[in-house]
Amino acid sequence: MDRHDVAQALQEIAAYLAFTGEDHFRIRAYETAARAVQAYQGDLREGLASGELAALKGIGPATLEVIGEVLGTGTSRILEDLRDRVPPGLVEMLRISGLGVAKVRQIYDTLHIDTMGELEQAARDGRLASLPRFGTKTADNILKGIQFLRQASEFRLLHHALEEAAALAKVLSGLPGVMRAEVAGSVRRRRELIRDLDFVVELAGEPGALLRRLGAVPGVREFVTESDRALTLRFTSGTVADVYWSGPDTFGLQLVRATGSAEHLEALAARAAAVGVTWHDTGLERDGVRLPTHDEGDVYRALSLPCIPAELREGRGEVEAAVAGRLPAVVTVGDIRGFIHCHSDYSDGGSTVREWAEAARAAGYAYVGITDHSQASTYAGGLSAADIHRQHAEIDAVNAEGLGLRVLKGVEADILFDGTLDYTPEVRASFDFIIASVHSRHGMTRRQMTDRLLTAMDDPHMAILGHPTGRLLLSRDPYPVDWDAVFDKAAATGVAIEINADPQRLDLDWQAVRDAVARGVTISIGADAHSVAGMPNMELGVAIARKGWLTPAQVLNTRPVDGFLDHARQRRARG
Repeated sequence: MDRHDVAQALQEIAAYLAFTGEDHFRIRAYETAARAVQAYQGDLREGLASGELAALKGIGPATLEVIGEVLGTGTSRILEDLRDRVPPGLVEMLRISGLGVAKVRQIYDTLHIDTMGELEQAARDGRLASLPRFGTKTADNILKGIQFLRQASEFRLLHHALEEAAALAKVLSGLPGVMRAEVAGSVRRRRELIRDLDFVVELAGEPGALLRRLGAVPGVREFVTESDRALTLRFTSGTVADVYWSGPDTFGLQLVRATGSAEHLEALAARAAAVGVTWHDTGLERDGVRLPTHDEGDVYRALSLPCIPAELREGRGEVEAAVAGRLPAVVTVGDIRGFIHCHSDYSDGGSTVREWAEAARAAGYAYVGITDHSQASTYAGGLSAADIHRQHAEIDAVNAEGLGLRVLKGVEADILFDGTLDYTPEVRASFDFIIASVHSRHGMTRRQMTDRLLTAMDDPHMAILGHPTGRLLLSRDPYPVDWDAVFDKAAATGVAIEINADPQRLDLDWQAVRDAVARGVTISIGADAHSVAGMPNMELGVAIARKGWLTPAQVLNTRPVDGFLDHARQRRARG
């Protein structure tokens, strides 16, 4: 069981309790514990044994007991009891966007539906639309939600896939006869959603011994397919992994082939033909002589190309850019000077201002921008005027200690339904910078949502547009917007647009990033971290920036603190 499984069990308990009419505070306790477990970066079993988990904010005695049971047995007594009392299909229905506990209970009580299949049929035959407060539009949206869930079940989020891939690569590397093992495929290219895992291993001997050892690896359920160069494994968790093997002289080529998209490999093959290199699946040749490819650099050098970063290998012009000498020197994590978009315990975060300052300093950042939710986000404990005063005083006190980094007074202000920003102009002016985001009424039309964002960008206090499309990966589609209009307005007004690095968002997506920058938009990378355990989010955001071909100069928070603050000051000057 990994932390994702444990967090899912806690969240499932919370959902079941909601159906049983349990006290709101008990439900929230399990939801909070699920978030705490998901954010925990250590080994859960070690944390449980050492007492570190018990000391985490958001985990109490009851939820700690459940965590221990789930780690030990894969389930818990309370979860099994609730499954006996509540049809499991009802909890599954909660995953459909727009269906809350009240509506699901109404469906169950009036139509006696408790499975996803029955719900789909009722949405098609009109029974769902006939319910009070439902209608045809709601029924159609439920059908779309069911289809979305079916597609989503094939994928996993990037950060979960990264953890799985790293663990399996470690297992592969430790098998006798394996000289090296590397993660490849869509995980290495840092796609937002991952279907299968891919690996390349260098063998010292014949693959037969590797196959026998892989069959004995804990969790391997079956060999799905097998050839003379690859093997597909299916694990008991449902994960599918493709393992490709190679000798030392062709390892580089096999890693290139297992990493790049089909379009990237087609472009490489065309480049090989243009420079007189014969491209085989098993090796490269020039004038009948085999070219050794011990590493990926050997492959690209044979084609007279610089080594193209893995994130760029999508077949979107990167090979042509490399030929022309126009391949960008893309941003790295080390280029980021400011850790921005993080929530403290003043709203829905789990870390104090001081903890954020110390963690950011230890990670090498020059400044950290605290951006708690604004007062309109009541569900997230948004900041009242009194909260703002207290927090700003605390930030001043921390800065006065000379910790070697600057704490900035920020806020994630709600963009209200009419496009105005939360708080009065006087309150907004008290912040060093403002990230403005949509957190409500996602169902607006394309025109309405576009007007809402365009109006928000007229406010000179707004420095950054946060998680701009509103998507939640595997959960909620982006809302409809005229992005050409929004990008043009952002470029004209100087509003930066965020790559939100929350692993469930990764928003703006990498393809739109290229479009935005082409129109003159500056990009910021915000972690949207709710505790210091979420600091690794920044690495995911940088990965999306790299996929979008961003250089350090195109990213707002690669600037030193004065340069970052100048951006906000210039926005205000325009007003």
